[in-house]
Amino acid sequence: MYIYQELAARAAAGKPVRVGLIGAGKFGSMFLSQVPTTPGLEVAVIADLNPDGAKKACRNVGWPDDLIAKTKFVDDAMAMMQAGGVDVVVEATGNPVVGLVHAREAIRNGIHIVMVNVEADVLAGGLLAEEARKAGVVYSMAYGDQPALTCELVEWARATGFEVIAAGKGTKYLPSYHASTPDTVWDHYGLTPEQAAAAGMNSQMFNSFLDGTKSALEMAAIANGTGLTPPSAGLNFPAAGMDDLAHVLRPVADGGMLEHKGQVEVVSSLERDGRPVFKDLRWGVYVVIEAPNDYAAACFRQYGMNTDASGRYSAMFKPFHLIGLELNISILSAALLNKPTGSTLGFRGDVVATAKRDLKAGEMLDGEGGFTVWGKLYPAEKSLELGGLPIGLAHKVKLKADIPANQPVRWQDVEADETLDAVKIRREMEAHFRLPVAAE
Repeated sequence: MYIYQELAARAAAGKPVRVGLIGAGKFGSMFLSQVPTTPGLEVAVIADLNPDGAKKACRNVGWPDDLIAKTKFVDDAMAMMQAGGVDVVVEATGNPVVGLVHAREAIRNGIHIVMVNVEADVLAGGLLAEEARKAGVVYSMAYGDQPALTCELVEWARATGFEVIAAGKGTKYLPSYHASTPDTVWDHYGLTPEQAAAAGMNSQMFNSFLDGTKSALEMAAIANGTGLTPPSAGLNFPAAGMDDLAHVLRPVADGGMLEHKGQVEVVSSLERDGRPVFKDLRWGVYVVIEAPNDYAAACFRQYGMNTDASGRYSAMFKPFHLIGLELNISILSAALLNKPTGSTLGFRGDVVATAKRDLKAGEMLDGEGGFTVWGKLYPAEKSLELGGLPIGLAHKVKLKADIPANQPVRWQDVEADETLDAVKIRREMEAHFRLPVAAE
């Protein structure tokens, strides 16, 4: 993309790319660790509910005192964006309710926005990305996180003339994990609660990685950014290693497990009996492609590509991702090239709150990774038809009806606060994508 040359020129001219970071948690800290070694990139402002904690995060990742001294630390992200003076805002709170408000404010102020907050992106990114394009600003996925890296592989495949059969990521999964709670999560990670607390690890956040919610959110983001479709009944999480991707992730008619070509899916690093998968892709991303002709299929064989038995399906993958350590790519692409590293293009996938156990009317839902619900991937049209409650709005809302275990929670089942900005934005998006013109 030639970003580095552009960045070097900005550094030499004394015109750095100026960033405003919202949220100095784990992802934000990983990004901050790369700033001192990236000439031409400047974090002008960090907005965090705990500014002193944000300063501490900067020290913890190796910022020198003089860099901390010249950085502004505030507790009001909205005021930061209204004040201007930054080229790109990074939304890294992980809170979908405030994330939507922050994104819309960045767009309103003509500032490029990098949405680390995949929860917010899935909740209403289809609407916000469209608003950003009309305003002439970039609305981007976060490079280093799996959705953007997967979209990059899909872009590579399509630009080189291959049909995308499947795309997604790997994770550690067993069906029983859907019922995991913050009280049981550390058993699955091989840690004691004390060890996790000492490392500053949030049990509810890490549980959302385990119970299937985060996988559903990331696959919805990929579907919405590429036009690929979710499985009709939710993710299947087939066990598959790097060598087996093209064999497993091909259509049923060809011996695989896909309903159709052009699907998102997550592969598990565990067999269903708990045995580890050989050469698993737990930390990586992949795309499965099909050779368009016999010549291309022969090239797969000649150049050592892993293929299925027919030789026509193959896979390209990236075994690891570095999360916030790679975020500069998104920031610089937005500021220097005016291009996103993946962006929501429509509303193909949604994530609906689903009961972890039998829930009773009067109970309070506690959102992703909690004790009450997990997030299940749905095709967007099915979610709209159902009236499913998005997982991003399933926090601190009271149930009005009993919900059996493993059943979806609907808008009509909860006391939703219709005055909340995030609820209004989501309702706007639902209304927008119900229109025939949006059903591409």
